[in-house]
Amino acid sequence: MRRSIATLALATVLLVAGCSNTPANTPNTTPGAPDTVNVGVIAILDVAPIYLGKSKDFFTKRNINLNLIQATGGAAIVPAVVSGQYQFGFSNMVSLLIASSNGLPLKVVCNGNNSTGVDGSDFAALMVKADSPIKTAADLAGKTVAANTLKNIVDTSVRASVRKAGGDPKSVKFVELPFPQQPAQLQSGQVDAVFVVEPFQQAVLAQGGRKIASSYVDVAPNLVVASYFTSQQMLSGNPDLVKRFTEAMKESLAYADSHPDEARQIIGTYTQIAPEVIAKMTLPKWPADVNRPAVQTLADLALGDGLLAKAADLNALLP
Repeated sequence: MRRSIATLALATVLLVAGCSNTPANTPNTTPGAPDTVNVGVIAILDVAPIYLGKSKDFFTKRNINLNLIQATGGAAIVPAVVSGQYQFGFSNMVSLLIASSNGLPLKVVCNGNNSTGVDGSDFAALMVKADSPIKTAADLAGKTVAANTLKNIVDTSVRASVRKAGGDPKSVKFVELPFPQQPAQLQSGQVDAVFVVEPFQQAVLAQGGRKIASSYVDVAPNLVVASYFTSQQMLSGNPDLVKRFTEAMKESLAYADSHPDEARQIIGTYTQIAPEVIAKMTLPKWPADVNRPAVQTLADLALGDGLLAKAADLNALLP
C-alpha cells in the first residue's frame, strides 16, 4: 500500500508538471509586482491562521499575493506542491513523514497546528455513541473505528490511545469515512467509534456521544498535528520567497494563537460551519515553531505500526 501511494503521488507529479507551461515551483511574477503564491489548504479550523494572516496583510507587506486553494486533503496537496502547481501546502505530519520516507522532496517550513495538550478538552477526540458498551480505548479490540483517511495521523493516534489504555492496538479495525459522515454512521451503529475533529466533535456531542480518549494528547505533549511545507526545488530555487512566506506564516500563527476570538470569526469566512457551532468549538494551539520531540514520537509510532518502512530522517524533513 505504501509503495502504491508513493507511485501514484510520483505519477501525479509527472502528469501535472508535464501539462504545465510554467516551470515547476516558479511563482507567477512580473517585474516589480508581488510574488503570486499558491498554497494548498483544507477547509478546516486548523488553517485559520493563514486566512487571518492574509486578512491582516501579513503576506502583502512581504510582497506576497497569497492565493489559498482548498483541496480535499494532504494526499492531493503533496503532489501538487512537489510538481510546482502550489508553492506551499498544509498537511498532517504523519502524511508528510510517509511522503518524505517514500522519496518525495519535501521540506517543512513552519508549524501548522498543535493539540491543546489537555485530556478531555482537545479539538479532536475518539468518541462512541451514548449507549455504547465501550468505556475506554482498551475496549476497541476487534472493533471498527472510522478515520477520515487511512494510514495517517488518525490511526497512529488512535493506536496510541488503545496502547495507553492497555489494549491491543493491532486488533483495531479502521474504515475510511469522511468526517461529515461519521456522526450519522456512529449513531446508526455502522461503526463502533469515530475519531473526529471540530466541528464534527460538536455534532457527536449533540447526539449524546461520549469522548473516550483525546488521542492527540495521548501521543505526546503539545503534539504537532500538521505543518506547512514546500518542495526542495522551491527551497533551493527561491530561498528568499520561502523566507518571506515563513516569516508571514509565523506572524499569522502567533497572532491567531493570541487572538482566538478573531480566529473564530475568520473560520466562518471559508467554511460552512454555523456561527453557533463555531462559538462552542475547541480551538487547536498555533505555535510558530515545530515541536521536534513530538514529531520524533509520531515518527517512532508510525514506524512501529508499519506506516513507515524505515526510520524517518527528521533532519531532511524539518526546518
